[in-house]
Amino acid sequence: MLKRLAAILSVILPCLCGGTSFAESPPATVTDLAGRTVAVPTSPKRIILGEGRLLIALAILDPATPLNGVVGAMGEFPLLDPPGYALWAERFPALRDIPAVGKASATSFSAEQALSLRPDLAILTLAGHGPTPKDEEVIRQLEAAGVTVVFVDFFLDPLVNTPKSIALLGALLGKQTEADAFVSTYQTELRRVTDRLQTGVPRPLVFLENRVGLQGDCCASIGSGVLATMIDAAGGRNLATGLIPGQSGMVSLEYLLTHQPDLYIGTAIGNAATAVKMPERIALGHGVSASDAAVSLNRSLNRTGISTLTAVQQGRAHALWHHFVHSPFNVVAVQVLAKWIHPDLFADLDPAGTLTRMTTRFQPMPLNGTYWISRP
Repeated sequence: MLKRLAAILSVILPCLCGGTSFAESPPATVTDLAGRTVAVPTSPKRIILGEGRLLIALAILDPATPLNGVVGAMGEFPLLDPPGYALWAERFPALRDIPAVGKASATSFSAEQALSLRPDLAILTLAGHGPTPKDEEVIRQLEAAGVTVVFVDFFLDPLVNTPKSIALLGALLGKQTEADAFVSTYQTELRRVTDRLQTGVPRPLVFLENRVGLQGDCCASIGSGVLATMIDAAGGRNLATGLIPGQSGMVSLEYLLTHQPDLYIGTAIGNAATAVKMPERIALGHGVSASDAAVSLNRSLNRTGISTLTAVQQGRAHALWHHFVHSPFNVVAVQVLAKWIHPDLFADLDPAGTLTRMTTRFQPMPLNGTYWISRP
């Protein structure tokens, strides 16, 4: 674990020391998160987004006018996080007029539609709901038309790649000062967790149920990357690491009952609107009250098998807003996890305060909802 934490900090620290922050002058080329050397375009004015939720990252650099230059985006934002999209559309009505260049998968991306918008910069992600580095033909078509293509990542290796991605966007968009400010804040908030864990405290076993209620079978989980990385950074041991080959897969209920975790954590893909139509999903996020979130968590924990887990019966069961896995504010989730995993060690840590401070400074509007919940 200590080696992993040291690796995280060794990547973040150079962002503050000139290694990737580009604070002195814009570079001629940058290396994106796919390891590709890319020539920095001169003042890009027409941008397409490989995920609509990348607007959150752009707002870090320009909270007042984050839609500036965005001429197209994938359509997963309104499909997968309707309350979040509505919040943004209320603040920036022009968002609804931005053409979609696809829905919620790489196969739905339309190069023809994208190119018709005459972009000069395409910001794509290493994994998620749009084109990735594996989509070589899409990249070829865009670059052949003179579009600069870059990849960022808040998902696969979030704690390492988030500060690198913001620094990259700062270099591309001429917002180095703003990028450095976020990276500095991000590092400070992450170190509130990692510095204490270097004392070699025990690591409780954590079972993470991924996207609770999306499918009937129990239990989807994460083997590596994404939230498994966050659990590790927060001082836990992810039960599915080594059990699930690759990133995601299933853990049988029988296995859980015979390998009891110390904590149960479910990720919430439900919201206020789905609470009635899809009661099997845990509801968290924008516009969800703490009482409604608690009701949905308790309902989920009463499922056959899950209700008999010792962690559930003894009150060590929690739920986390799933959309943290696509957010540059994932450091808040690390703080939440740390408090759950090591409640005594992190008794004074205030993730809610961190979320408020960071979004007030780096986002265009305040958040209003419940983003994590614990069973009493």
